[in-house]
Amino acid sequence: MNNIRVVITGMGVVSPLGCNLDEYWQAVVNGKCGIGMVSRFDVTQYSTRIAAEIKNFDEAKYLDKKEARRMDLSEKYAIAASQMAIDDSGVDLDKFNLERAGVVIGSGIGGIGTFEKQHQILLDSGPGRVSPFFIPMMIIDMCAGLVAIRFGFKGPNYATVSACSSSSHAIVDSFRIIQRGEADMMIAGGAESTITPTSLAGFCSAQALSARNDEPEKSSRPFDKDRDGFVMGEGAAIVILESLESALARGAKIYAEIIGAGMTCDAYHMTAPLPDGNGAKRSMSNAINDAGIRREEVGYINSHGTATILGDIAETKAIKSVFGELAYKIPINSTKSMVGHLLGAAGAIELVTSVMSLQNNTLHPTINLENPDPACDLDYVPLKAREHHFDIFLSNSFGFGGHNVSIIGRRVNGRM
Repeated sequence: MNNIRVVITGMGVVSPLGCNLDEYWQAVVNGKCGIGMVSRFDVTQYSTRIAAEIKNFDEAKYLDKKEARRMDLSEKYAIAASQMAIDDSGVDLDKFNLERAGVVIGSGIGGIGTFEKQHQILLDSGPGRVSPFFIPMMIIDMCAGLVAIRFGFKGPNYATVSACSSSSHAIVDSFRIIQRGEADMMIAGGAESTITPTSLAGFCSAQALSARNDEPEKSSRPFDKDRDGFVMGEGAAIVILESLESALARGAKIYAEIIGAGMTCDAYHMTAPLPDGNGAKRSMSNAINDAGIRREEVGYINSHGTATILGDIAETKAIKSVFGELAYKIPINSTKSMVGHLLGAAGAIELVTSVMSLQNNTLHPTINLENPDPACDLDYVPLKAREHHFDIFLSNSFGFGGHNVSIIGRRVNGRM
Protein backbone atom coordinates (compact mmCIF):
# COMPACT_ATOMS: atom_id res chain seq x y z
CA MET A 1 0.00 0.00 0.00
CA ASN A 2 1.35 3.39 -0.95
CA ASN A 3 1.38 5.99 1.77
CA ILE A 4 -0.78 8.46 -0.16
CA ARG A 5 -2.93 10.66 2.06
CA VAL A 6 -6.57 11.11 1.07
CA VAL A 7 -8.68 14.16 1.84
CA ILE A 8 -12.25 15.36 1.28
CA THR A 9 -12.43 18.49 -0.86
CA GLY A 10 -16.12 18.67 -1.81
CA MET A 11 -19.52 17.48 -0.59
CA GLY A 12 -23.07 17.41 -1.94
CA VAL A 13 -26.37 16.35 -0.38
CA VAL A 14 -29.93 15.64 -1.49
CA SER A 15 -31.81 14.83 1.70
CA PRO A 16 -35.23 14.88 3.36
CA LEU A 17 -33.99 17.96 5.23
CA GLY A 18 -32.66 19.94 2.32
CA CYS A 19 -31.26 19.68 -1.17
CA ASN A 20 -27.95 21.41 -0.51
CA LEU A 21 -25.23 21.06 2.11
CA ASP A 22 -25.90 24.23 4.08
CA GLU A 23 -29.66 23.73 4.27
CA TYR A 24 -29.15 20.13 5.37
CA TRP A 25 -26.62 21.00 8.07
CA GLN A 26 -28.70 23.82 9.53
CA ALA A 27 -31.69 21.49 9.76
CA VAL A 28 -29.92 18.61 11.51
CA VAL A 29 -28.00 20.79 13.94
CA ASN A 30 -31.31 22.37 14.93
CA GLY A 31 -32.96 18.99 15.44
CA LYS A 32 -35.44 19.22 12.58
CA CYS A 33 -37.20 16.08 11.41
CA GLY A 34 -37.76 15.18 7.76
CA ILE A 35 -40.27 12.38 8.39
CA GLY A 36 -43.93 12.69 7.43
CA MET A 37 -46.83 10.85 5.82
CA VAL A 38 -46.05 9.14 2.51
CA SER A 39 -47.45 11.39 -0.24
CA ARG A 40 -46.59 9.55 -3.48
CA PHE A 41 -49.08 6.69 -3.36
CA ASP A 42 -52.02 5.44 -1.33
CA VAL A 43 -50.77 3.88 1.91
CA THR A 44 -54.18 3.23 3.48
CA GLN A 45 -53.62 -0.53 3.67
CA TYR A 46 -50.02 -0.33 4.91
CA SER A 47 -49.03 -0.92 8.53
CA THR A 48 -46.45 1.85 8.13
CA ARG A 49 -47.62 5.00 6.36
CA ILE A 50 -44.68 7.30 7.07
CA ALA A 51 -41.29 7.94 5.46
CA ALA A 52 -38.66 10.63 5.00
CA GLU A 53 -39.37 11.80 1.45
CA ILE A 54 -37.33 14.34 -0.52
CA LYS A 55 -39.12 17.65 -0.75
CA ASN A 56 -38.54 20.54 -3.16
CA PHE A 57 -36.05 18.71 -5.37
CA ASP A 58 -35.70 20.71 -8.57
CA GLU A 59 -34.33 18.30 -11.16
CA ALA A 60 -34.41 21.04 -13.81
CA LYS A 61 -31.38 22.64 -12.09
CA TYR A 62 -29.30 19.61 -13.08
CA LEU A 63 -30.99 17.89 -16.02
CA ASP A 64 -32.86 18.82 -19.15
CA LYS A 65 -36.25 17.20 -19.73
CA LYS A 66 -34.96 14.60 -22.18
CA GLU A 67 -32.23 13.45 -19.79
CA ALA A 68 -34.61 13.35 -16.85
CA ARG A 69 -37.10 11.10 -18.68
CA ARG A 70 -34.34 8.52 -19.11
CA MET A 71 -33.28 8.33 -15.46
CA ASP A 72 -34.57 6.71 -12.33
CA LEU A 73 -35.08 9.07 -9.42
CA SER A 74 -32.06 7.59 -7.63
CA GLU A 75 -29.91 8.49 -10.64
CA LYS A 76 -31.24 12.05 -10.61
CA TYR A 77 -30.33 12.35 -6.95
CA ALA A 78 -26.83 11.02 -7.68
CA ILE A 79 -26.29 13.49 -10.51
CA ALA A 80 -27.47 16.42 -8.40
CA ALA A 81 -25.38 15.56 -5.33
CA SER A 82 -22.32 14.92 -7.51
CA GLN A 83 -22.72 18.27 -9.27
CA MET A 84 -22.94 20.01 -5.90
CA ALA A 85 -19.84 18.19 -4.66
CA ILE A 86 -17.83 19.03 -7.80
CA ASP A 87 -18.89 22.67 -7.57
CA ASP A 88 -18.04 22.70 -3.86
CA SER A 89 -14.58 21.28 -4.55
CA GLY A 90 -13.70 24.14 -6.88
CA VAL A 91 -11.91 21.79 -9.28
CA ASP A 92 -11.37 23.02 -12.82
CA LEU A 93 -12.07 19.86 -14.79
CA ASP A 94 -10.55 21.37 -17.92
CA LYS A 95 -7.18 21.35 -16.14
CA PHE A 96 -7.51 18.00 -14.38
CA ASN A 97 -6.27 14.69 -15.79
CA LEU A 98 -9.65 12.93 -16.03
CA GLU A 99 -8.00 9.59 -16.73
CA ARG A 100 -6.90 9.85 -13.10
CA ALA A 101 -10.42 10.52 -11.81
CA GLY A 102 -13.04 7.87 -11.05
CA VAL A 103 -16.50 7.26 -9.60
CA VAL A 104 -17.82 4.71 -7.11
CA ILE A 105 -21.44 5.19 -6.04
CA GLY A 106 -23.34 2.64 -3.98
CA SER A 107 -27.03 1.83 -3.74
CA GLY A 108 -28.89 -0.84 -1.84
CA ILE A 109 -31.78 -1.38 -4.23
CA GLY A 110 -31.24 0.88 -7.24
CA GLY A 111 -34.03 1.68 -9.67
CA ILE A 112 -36.87 -0.17 -8.03
CA GLY A 113 -39.29 2.68 -8.77
CA THR A 114 -38.52 2.28 -12.46
CA PHE A 115 -38.94 -1.49 -12.18
CA GLU A 116 -42.39 -1.15 -10.61
CA LYS A 117 -43.60 1.35 -13.20
CA GLN A 118 -42.33 -0.63 -16.19
CA HIS A 119 -43.70 -3.90 -14.81
CA GLN A 120 -47.13 -2.29 -14.57
CA ILE A 121 -46.81 -1.11 -18.19
CA LEU A 122 -45.97 -4.69 -19.18
CA LEU A 123 -49.05 -6.01 -17.43
CA ASP A 124 -51.34 -3.29 -18.76
CA SER A 125 -50.07 -2.84 -22.31
CA GLY A 126 -47.75 -5.70 -23.21
CA PRO A 127 -43.99 -6.05 -23.78
CA GLY A 128 -43.87 -3.66 -26.73
CA ARG A 129 -44.68 -0.72 -24.46
CA VAL A 130 -41.83 -1.28 -21.99
CA SER A 131 -39.29 1.53 -22.25
CA PRO A 132 -36.05 0.82 -24.13
CA PHE A 133 -34.36 2.65 -21.25
CA PHE A 134 -35.85 0.31 -18.64
CA ILE A 135 -32.67 -1.68 -18.01
CA PRO A 136 -30.18 1.24 -17.77
CA MET A 137 -32.68 3.16 -15.64
CA MET A 138 -32.95 0.22 -13.24
CA ILE A 139 -29.47 -1.21 -12.80
CA ILE A 140 -27.51 -0.09 -9.78
CA ASP A 141 -24.24 0.71 -11.55
CA MET A 142 -25.83 3.38 -13.70
CA CYS A 143 -25.51 6.08 -11.01
CA ALA A 144 -21.73 5.76 -11.28
CA GLY A 145 -21.88 5.46 -15.05
CA LEU A 146 -24.04 8.55 -15.58
CA VAL A 147 -21.96 10.64 -13.18
CA ALA A 148 -18.77 9.63 -15.01
CA ILE A 149 -20.35 10.53 -18.34
CA ARG A 150 -21.42 13.91 -17.02
CA PHE A 151 -17.96 14.90 -15.80
CA GLY A 152 -15.78 12.86 -18.14
CA PHE A 153 -14.15 10.82 -15.36
CA LYS A 154 -12.32 7.96 -17.07
CA GLY A 155 -10.73 6.20 -14.11
CA PRO A 156 -12.17 3.36 -11.94
CA ASN A 157 -15.94 3.24 -12.20
CA TYR A 158 -18.44 0.88 -10.57
CA ALA A 159 -21.15 0.47 -7.96
CA THR A 160 -21.06 -1.10 -4.52
CA VAL A 161 -24.07 -3.06 -3.24
CA SER A 162 -24.13 -4.09 0.41
CA ALA A 163 -27.55 -2.98 1.64
CA CYS A 164 -27.21 -0.18 4.20
CA SER A 165 -23.41 -0.27 3.99
CA SER A 166 -23.32 0.35 0.22
CA SER A 167 -22.18 3.97 0.22
CA SER A 168 -19.67 3.41 3.00
CA HIS A 169 -18.12 0.61 0.96
CA ALA A 170 -18.06 3.01 -2.01
CA ILE A 171 -16.17 5.59 0.03
CA VAL A 172 -13.73 3.04 1.45
CA ASP A 173 -13.05 1.58 -2.00
CA SER A 174 -12.42 5.06 -3.36
CA PHE A 175 -10.13 5.84 -0.43
CA ARG A 176 -8.12 2.68 -1.18
CA ILE A 177 -7.97 3.43 -4.91
CA ILE A 178 -6.34 6.79 -4.22
CA GLN A 179 -4.10 5.31 -1.51
CA ARG A 180 -2.83 2.76 -4.03
CA GLY A 181 -2.05 5.49 -6.51
CA GLU A 182 -4.63 4.39 -9.10
CA ALA A 183 -6.43 7.74 -9.15
CA ASP A 184 -5.98 11.30 -7.90
CA MET A 185 -9.68 12.09 -7.44
CA MET A 186 -12.81 10.02 -6.83
CA ILE A 187 -16.47 10.89 -6.69
CA ALA A 188 -17.82 8.59 -3.96
CA GLY A 189 -21.04 8.08 -2.04
CA GLY A 190 -24.51 6.69 -2.46
CA ALA A 191 -27.98 7.30 -3.86
CA GLU A 192 -31.31 5.70 -3.05
CA SER A 193 -34.98 6.15 -3.91
CA THR A 194 -36.97 3.25 -2.54
CA ILE A 195 -40.11 4.84 -1.13
CA THR A 196 -42.28 2.85 -3.52
CA PRO A 197 -45.35 0.63 -3.05
CA THR A 198 -43.47 -2.66 -3.26
CA SER A 199 -40.47 -1.61 -1.18
CA LEU A 200 -42.63 -0.21 1.58
CA ALA A 201 -44.79 -3.35 1.53
CA GLY A 202 -41.72 -5.57 1.78
CA PHE A 203 -40.27 -3.73 4.74
CA CYS A 204 -43.70 -3.70 6.41
CA SER A 205 -44.00 -7.47 5.95
CA ALA A 206 -40.56 -7.88 7.48
CA GLN A 207 -41.80 -5.90 10.50
CA ALA A 208 -38.69 -3.74 10.28
CA LEU A 209 -40.39 -0.33 10.20
CA SER A 210 -41.80 1.98 12.83
CA ALA A 211 -45.60 2.05 12.79
CA ARG A 212 -45.90 5.28 14.75
CA ASN A 213 -48.11 6.73 12.02
CA ASP A 214 -49.88 9.26 14.22
CA GLU A 215 -46.61 10.95 15.19
CA PRO A 216 -44.27 10.84 12.18
CA GLU A 217 -41.74 13.25 13.67
CA LYS A 218 -41.54 11.06 16.79
CA SER A 219 -41.23 7.79 14.90
CA SER A 220 -37.45 7.40 14.53
CA ARG A 221 -36.20 6.81 18.08
CA PRO A 222 -32.66 5.41 18.12
CA PHE A 223 -31.56 4.02 21.50
CA ASP A 224 -34.95 4.88 23.02
CA LYS A 225 -36.83 2.22 24.98
CA ASP A 226 -39.99 2.95 22.96
CA ARG A 227 -38.40 2.48 19.53
CA ASP A 228 -40.28 0.17 17.20
CA GLY A 229 -38.23 0.08 14.01
CA PHE A 230 -36.56 2.31 11.45
CA VAL A 231 -38.12 4.79 9.05
CA MET A 232 -37.41 4.65 5.31
CA GLY A 233 -35.64 7.66 3.84
CA GLU A 234 -34.21 8.57 0.44
CA GLY A 235 -31.65 10.83 -1.17
CA ALA A 236 -27.99 11.00 -2.08
CA ALA A 237 -24.73 12.12 -0.53
CA ILE A 238 -21.46 12.49 -2.41
CA VAL A 239 -17.93 13.36 -1.34
CA ILE A 240 -14.97 14.31 -3.49
CA LEU A 241 -11.95 12.33 -2.33
CA GLU A 242 -8.59 13.53 -3.53
CA SER A 243 -4.95 12.84 -2.84
CA LEU A 244 -3.51 15.42 -0.49
CA GLU A 245 -0.83 16.23 -3.06
CA SER A 246 -3.47 16.97 -5.72
CA ALA A 247 -5.57 19.05 -3.34
CA LEU A 248 -2.61 21.14 -2.21
CA ALA A 249 -1.36 21.61 -5.76
CA ARG A 250 -4.60 23.24 -6.84
CA GLY A 251 -5.14 25.16 -3.60
CA ALA A 252 -8.34 23.32 -2.70
CA LYS A 253 -10.09 23.76 0.61
CA ILE A 254 -9.84 20.59 2.67
CA TYR A 255 -12.72 19.48 4.88
CA ALA A 256 -11.06 16.49 6.52
CA GLU A 257 -8.67 13.61 5.95
CA ILE A 258 -9.77 9.97 5.76
CA ILE A 259 -7.19 8.03 7.73
CA GLY A 260 -8.59 4.55 8.24
CA ALA A 261 -11.34 2.06 7.49
CA GLY A 262 -12.48 -1.36 8.62
CA MET A 263 -14.79 -3.85 6.89
CA THR A 264 -16.12 -7.13 8.30
CA CYS A 265 -19.04 -9.55 8.05
CA ASP A 266 -21.13 -11.06 10.84
CA ALA A 267 -21.68 -14.30 8.87
CA TYR A 268 -24.66 -14.84 11.14
CA HIS A 269 -28.13 -13.89 9.83
CA MET A 270 -29.81 -12.24 6.83
CA THR A 271 -31.17 -9.28 8.75
CA ALA A 272 -30.21 -9.51 12.44
CA PRO A 273 -26.82 -8.43 13.79
CA LEU A 274 -24.69 -10.63 16.00
CA PRO A 275 -26.23 -10.15 19.46
CA ASP A 276 -22.84 -9.38 21.01
CA GLY A 277 -21.93 -6.91 18.25
CA ASN A 278 -18.72 -8.78 17.44
CA GLY A 279 -18.79 -8.00 13.71
CA ALA A 280 -19.22 -4.30 14.39
CA LYS A 281 -16.54 -4.50 17.07
CA ARG A 282 -14.03 -5.96 14.62
CA SER A 283 -14.94 -3.36 12.01
CA MET A 284 -14.24 -0.49 14.41
CA SER A 285 -11.08 -2.12 15.76
CA ASN A 286 -9.79 -2.70 12.23
CA ALA A 287 -10.46 0.94 11.34
CA ILE A 288 -8.58 2.17 14.41
CA ASN A 289 -5.64 -0.09 13.62
CA ASP A 290 -5.68 0.96 9.97
CA ALA A 291 -5.64 4.62 11.00
CA GLY A 292 -2.69 4.04 13.30
CA ILE A 293 -4.34 5.85 16.19
CA ARG A 294 -5.11 5.05 19.81
CA ARG A 295 -8.68 4.45 20.97
CA GLU A 296 -8.35 7.49 23.20
CA GLU A 297 -8.02 9.73 20.17
CA VAL A 298 -11.54 9.06 18.85
CA GLY A 299 -13.57 12.08 19.91
CA TYR A 300 -16.95 11.39 18.31
CA ILE A 301 -18.90 8.48 16.84
CA ASN A 302 -21.68 8.83 14.28
CA SER A 303 -23.58 5.61 14.94
CA HIS A 304 -25.49 3.40 12.55
CA GLY A 305 -28.30 3.94 15.07
CA THR A 306 -31.35 2.71 13.15
CA ALA A 307 -33.84 2.50 16.04
CA THR A 308 -34.27 -1.24 15.65
CA ILE A 309 -34.59 -3.25 18.85
CA LEU A 310 -31.65 -5.56 18.18
CA GLY A 311 -29.43 -3.21 16.20
CA ASP A 312 -29.10 -0.42 18.74
CA ILE A 313 -28.20 -2.83 21.53
CA ALA A 314 -25.66 -4.70 19.38
CA GLU A 315 -23.96 -1.45 18.34
CA THR A 316 -23.84 -0.26 21.93
CA LYS A 317 -22.22 -3.54 23.00
CA ALA A 318 -19.73 -3.26 20.14
CA ILE A 319 -18.71 0.27 21.11
CA LYS A 320 -18.21 -0.84 24.73
CA SER A 321 -16.14 -3.83 23.57
CA VAL A 322 -13.84 -1.59 21.55
CA PHE A 323 -13.49 1.35 23.90
CA GLY A 324 -14.11 -0.11 27.35
CA GLU A 325 -14.70 2.59 29.97
CA LEU A 326 -13.79 5.20 27.37
CA ALA A 327 -17.10 4.43 25.65
CA TYR A 328 -18.94 6.41 28.30
CA LYS A 329 -16.88 9.52 27.53
CA ILE A 330 -17.33 9.58 23.75
CA PRO A 331 -20.38 11.43 22.42
CA ILE A 332 -22.39 9.36 19.94
CA ASN A 333 -25.40 10.40 17.88
CA SER A 334 -27.80 9.06 15.26
CA THR A 335 -28.49 11.09 12.14
CA LYS A 336 -31.30 8.66 11.29
CA SER A 337 -33.40 10.14 14.09
CA MET A 338 -34.03 13.08 11.74
CA VAL A 339 -33.61 11.90 8.13
CA GLY A 340 -34.73 8.32 8.55
CA HIS A 341 -32.72 5.51 7.02
CA LEU A 342 -31.38 6.36 3.56
CA LEU A 343 -30.48 2.68 3.10
CA GLY A 344 -27.72 2.53 0.49
CA ALA A 345 -27.00 6.25 0.89
CA ALA A 346 -27.02 6.24 4.71
CA GLY A 347 -23.29 5.81 5.25
CA ALA A 348 -22.43 8.64 2.89
CA ILE A 349 -24.80 11.17 4.42
CA GLU A 350 -23.55 10.21 7.87
CA LEU A 351 -19.93 10.70 6.80
CA VAL A 352 -20.87 14.13 5.45
CA THR A 353 -22.58 14.85 8.77
CA SER A 354 -19.47 13.78 10.68
CA VAL A 355 -17.31 16.09 8.58
CA MET A 356 -19.67 19.03 9.11
CA SER A 357 -19.64 18.31 12.84
CA LEU A 358 -15.84 18.43 12.74
CA GLN A 359 -15.86 21.67 10.79
CA ASN A 360 -18.34 23.36 13.11
CA ASN A 361 -17.28 21.86 16.46
CA THR A 362 -20.92 20.96 16.97
CA LEU A 363 -22.80 17.66 17.32
CA HIS A 364 -26.38 17.41 16.20
CA PRO A 365 -28.86 15.88 18.65
CA THR A 366 -30.34 12.42 18.60
CA ILE A 367 -33.93 13.57 18.65
CA ASN A 368 -36.74 11.57 20.27
CA LEU A 369 -34.38 10.01 22.82
CA GLU A 370 -36.77 10.68 25.65
CA ASN A 371 -36.80 7.33 27.46
CA PRO A 372 -33.37 5.71 27.06
CA ASP A 373 -33.20 1.95 26.83
CA PRO A 374 -31.28 0.71 29.91
CA ALA A 375 -29.27 -1.52 27.56
CA CYS A 376 -28.23 1.60 25.62
CA ASP A 377 -26.51 3.61 28.35
CA LEU A 378 -23.90 5.64 26.50
CA ASP A 379 -23.88 9.36 25.68
CA TYR A 380 -26.08 9.64 22.58
CA VAL A 381 -26.35 13.48 22.61
CA PRO A 382 -30.07 13.38 23.42
CA LEU A 383 -32.52 16.04 22.26
CA LYS A 384 -30.20 19.06 22.02
CA ALA A 385 -27.18 19.92 19.89
CA ARG A 386 -23.89 20.23 21.71
CA GLU A 387 -20.72 22.23 21.18
CA HIS A 388 -17.87 19.76 21.08
CA HIS A 389 -14.30 20.20 19.86
CA PHE A 390 -12.67 17.01 18.59
CA ASP A 391 -10.08 16.04 16.01
CA ILE A 392 -10.98 12.47 15.06
CA PHE A 393 -14.35 10.87 14.29
CA LEU A 394 -15.58 7.36 13.57
CA SER A 395 -18.64 6.66 11.41
CA ASN A 396 -20.39 3.25 11.42
CA SER A 397 -22.56 1.58 8.78
CA PHE A 398 -24.08 -1.89 9.08
CA GLY A 399 -26.27 -3.67 6.52
CA PHE A 400 -28.56 -6.64 5.96
CA GLY A 401 -26.37 -9.61 5.12
CA GLY A 402 -24.08 -8.86 8.06
CA HIS A 403 -22.01 -6.15 6.35
CA ASN A 404 -20.06 -3.82 8.65
CA VAL A 405 -18.06 -0.73 7.68
CA SER A 406 -16.31 1.82 9.89
CA ILE A 407 -14.58 4.94 8.58
CA ILE A 408 -12.24 7.23 10.52
CA GLY A 409 -11.55 10.83 9.60
CA ARG A 410 -9.59 13.64 11.20
CA ARG A 411 -9.08 17.37 11.21
CA VAL A 412 -6.24 18.47 8.97
CA ASN A 413 -5.28 21.85 10.45
CA GLY A 414 -1.62 21.75 11.36
CA ARG A 415 -1.27 18.14 10.24
CA MET A 416 -0.19 18.54 6.63
